[in-house]
Amino acid sequence: MPCVTAFFLPRATDDEQAERLYEALADFAGCEPAPRGQRVRSIAFTLDGATWVAQVGEELCGRRTTQQLRRGELIERTEELRDPARVLAVYPGTPFVVVTDASPITGTQSEWANPFTTQPDEVTLFATP
Repeated sequence: MPCVTAFFLPRATDDEQAERLYEALADFAGCEPAPRGQRVRSIAFTLDGATWVAQVGEELCGRRTTQQLRRGELIERTEELRDPARVLAVYPGTPFVVVTDASPITGTQSEWANPFTTQPDEVTLFATP
């Protein structure tokens, strides 16, 4: 059973600041903030054959598994993928919106747009208070 985490945002020092930041990041992303009980902790999604995870407070990470036939034997290779952008918030919707600390919020360079949109394969919500 996955660990259930209470709502938080990186860089917020208390609950009030987390609420203000959550709304401000939604404005930045052009989407609606989710009500309590529907806030997203992490999503897993597939892009270009890789499975990625966007989890609040963590760097974007992914995994790509490829198979290759070599001398009649099927060889499976798994490549770990990382991006230095740290996830600040994930907003549910169609599509979901992910906001990171990458440019223009900070100088962090990322391969991902900020914010970016995706359709998740898995969704984990924050614990309901």
